[in-house]
Amino acid sequence: MRMSTKAQSAVTATLSLALHYKDGPLNVADLSEEQGISVSYLEQLFAYLRRGGLVQGVRGPGGGYILTRPASDISLADIVAAVDGADETKRRAGLGQDHNPTAEMWDDLSKVFYDFLKGITLEDVVHRNKLQKGEPISAAATSELRGAAAESVRR
Repeated sequence: MRMSTKAQSAVTATLSLALHYKDGPLNVADLSEEQGISVSYLEQLFAYLRRGGLVQGVRGPGGGYILTRPASDISLADIVAAVDGADETKRRAGLGQDHNPTAEMWDDLSKVFYDFLKGITLEDVVHRNKLQKGEPISAAATSELRGAAAESVRR
Protein backbone atom coordinates (compact mmCIF):
# COMPACT_ATOMS: atom_id res chain seq x y z
CA MET A 1 0.00 0.00 0.00
CA ARG A 2 1.30 3.45 -0.91
CA MET A 3 0.58 6.96 0.19
CA SER A 4 -0.73 9.29 -2.47
CA THR A 5 1.70 11.70 -4.08
CA LYS A 6 -0.21 14.50 -2.37
CA ALA A 7 0.28 12.89 1.04
CA GLN A 8 3.97 12.22 0.36
CA SER A 9 4.48 15.85 -0.65
CA ALA A 10 2.62 17.04 2.46
CA VAL A 11 4.77 14.83 4.71
CA THR A 12 7.90 16.18 3.03
CA ALA A 13 6.72 19.79 3.44
CA THR A 14 5.83 19.36 7.12
CA LEU A 15 9.11 17.54 7.68
CA SER A 16 10.91 20.61 6.30
CA LEU A 17 9.00 22.76 8.79
CA ALA A 18 10.08 20.43 11.59
CA LEU A 19 13.72 20.38 10.44
CA HIS A 20 13.83 24.19 10.17
CA TYR A 21 11.67 25.04 13.19
CA LYS A 22 14.54 26.88 14.93
CA ASP A 23 14.85 29.18 11.90
CA GLY A 24 11.28 30.44 12.24
CA PRO A 25 8.60 30.38 9.54
CA LEU A 26 9.52 28.65 6.30
CA ASN A 27 8.80 30.62 3.14
CA VAL A 28 6.86 28.70 0.47
CA ALA A 29 9.16 29.98 -2.29
CA ASP A 30 12.20 28.61 -0.45
CA LEU A 31 10.43 25.33 0.22
CA SER A 32 9.42 25.13 -3.44
CA GLU A 33 13.02 25.56 -4.54
CA GLU A 34 14.30 23.09 -1.94
CA GLN A 35 11.83 20.37 -2.90
CA GLY A 36 11.26 21.05 -6.58
CA ILE A 37 7.50 21.44 -6.03
CA SER A 38 5.57 24.36 -7.49
CA VAL A 39 4.55 27.18 -5.18
CA SER A 40 0.89 26.83 -6.17
CA TYR A 41 0.88 23.10 -5.34
CA LEU A 42 2.52 23.76 -1.97
CA GLU A 43 -0.07 26.45 -1.23
CA GLN A 44 -2.81 23.88 -1.92
CA LEU A 45 -1.15 21.41 0.42
CA PHE A 46 -0.75 24.03 3.13
CA ALA A 47 -4.43 24.92 2.77
CA TYR A 48 -5.31 21.30 3.65
CA LEU A 49 -2.77 21.27 6.46
CA ARG A 50 -4.10 24.57 7.87
CA ARG A 51 -7.65 23.20 7.85
CA GLY A 52 -6.31 20.11 9.60
CA GLY A 53 -4.81 22.32 12.31
CA LEU A 54 -1.25 21.19 11.62
CA VAL A 55 0.32 24.39 10.28
CA GLN A 56 -0.33 28.10 10.46
CA GLY A 57 0.72 30.94 8.23
CA VAL A 58 2.77 33.83 9.50
CA ARG A 59 2.34 37.07 7.56
CA GLY A 60 4.80 39.83 6.89
CA PRO A 61 8.52 40.01 6.27
CA GLY A 62 10.12 36.76 7.29
CA GLY A 63 6.72 35.09 7.14
CA GLY A 64 5.87 31.64 5.95
CA TYR A 65 4.51 28.53 7.64
CA ILE A 66 5.16 26.95 11.02
CA LEU A 67 3.87 23.84 12.77
CA THR A 68 1.04 24.46 15.23
CA ARG A 69 2.26 21.73 17.60
CA PRO A 70 5.60 20.16 18.47
CA ALA A 71 6.84 17.62 15.92
CA SER A 72 6.46 14.96 18.62
CA ASP A 73 2.69 15.59 18.64
CA ILE A 74 2.13 15.28 14.87
CA SER A 75 1.93 11.79 13.41
CA LEU A 76 2.27 10.94 9.75
CA ALA A 77 -1.33 9.74 9.96
CA ASP A 78 -2.39 13.27 10.98
CA ILE A 79 -0.78 14.64 7.83
CA VAL A 80 -2.23 11.98 5.53
CA ALA A 81 -5.69 12.47 7.03
CA ALA A 82 -5.46 16.23 6.53
CA VAL A 83 -4.69 15.95 2.82
CA ASP A 84 -6.27 12.65 1.76
CA GLY A 85 -8.95 11.87 4.34
CA ALA A 86 -11.97 13.58 2.82
CA ASP A 87 -10.95 12.78 -0.75
CA GLU A 88 -10.87 9.01 -0.11
CA THR A 89 -14.38 8.97 1.34
CA LYS A 90 -15.73 11.01 -1.57
CA ARG A 91 -13.95 8.80 -4.11
CA ARG A 92 -15.43 5.59 -2.69
CA ALA A 93 -18.93 7.04 -2.52
CA GLY A 94 -18.63 8.34 -6.08
CA LEU A 95 -17.62 4.90 -7.33
CA GLY A 96 -20.46 3.21 -5.46
CA GLN A 97 -17.99 1.19 -3.39
CA ASP A 98 -19.53 1.81 0.00
CA HIS A 99 -20.56 -1.80 0.74
CA ASN A 100 -18.81 -4.49 -1.23
CA PRO A 101 -16.21 -7.09 -0.19
CA THR A 102 -13.37 -5.50 -2.13
CA ALA A 103 -14.03 -2.07 -0.66
CA GLU A 104 -14.17 -3.60 2.81
CA MET A 105 -10.81 -5.32 2.23
CA TRP A 106 -9.23 -2.01 1.13
CA ASP A 107 -10.79 -0.28 4.13
CA ASP A 108 -9.22 -2.90 6.43
CA LEU A 109 -5.80 -2.52 4.75
CA SER A 110 -6.09 1.25 4.88
CA LYS A 111 -6.84 1.08 8.60
CA VAL A 112 -3.74 -1.06 9.22
CA PHE A 113 -1.62 1.37 7.20
CA TYR A 114 -3.18 4.36 8.98
CA ASP A 115 -2.56 2.75 12.40
CA PHE A 116 1.07 2.18 11.40
CA LEU A 117 1.43 5.84 10.40
CA LYS A 118 -0.13 6.92 13.72
CA GLY A 119 2.89 5.39 15.44
CA ILE A 120 5.39 7.56 13.55
CA THR A 121 5.75 11.23 14.46
CA LEU A 122 7.50 14.01 12.60
CA GLU A 123 10.02 14.00 15.44
CA ASP A 124 10.79 10.33 14.72
CA VAL A 125 11.46 11.19 11.08
CA VAL A 126 13.63 14.17 12.07
CA HIS A 127 15.72 11.89 14.33
CA ARG A 128 16.03 9.30 11.57
CA ASN A 129 17.08 12.02 9.13
CA LYS A 130 19.77 13.23 11.54
CA LEU A 131 21.04 9.68 12.10
CA GLN A 132 21.32 9.11 8.35
CA LYS A 133 23.28 12.35 7.98
CA GLY A 134 25.54 11.44 10.90
CA GLU A 135 24.37 14.41 12.98
CA PRO A 136 24.40 13.95 16.76
CA ILE A 137 21.14 13.51 18.61
CA SER A 138 20.59 12.98 22.31
CA ALA A 139 20.80 9.53 23.87
CA ALA A 140 17.16 9.76 24.95
CA ALA A 141 16.08 10.55 21.39
CA THR A 142 18.14 7.65 20.02
CA SER A 143 16.60 5.27 22.55
CA GLU A 144 13.11 6.54 21.69
CA LEU A 145 13.75 6.09 17.97
CA ARG A 146 15.04 2.54 18.45
CA GLY A 147 11.97 1.69 20.53
CA ALA A 148 9.66 3.03 17.83
CA ALA A 149 11.54 1.07 15.15
CA ALA A 150 11.37 -2.14 17.21
CA GLU A 151 7.66 -1.62 17.80
CA SER A 152 6.96 -1.12 14.09
CA VAL A 153 8.83 -4.37 13.28
CA ARG A 154 6.71 -6.26 15.85
CA ARG A 155 3.53 -5.10 14.12
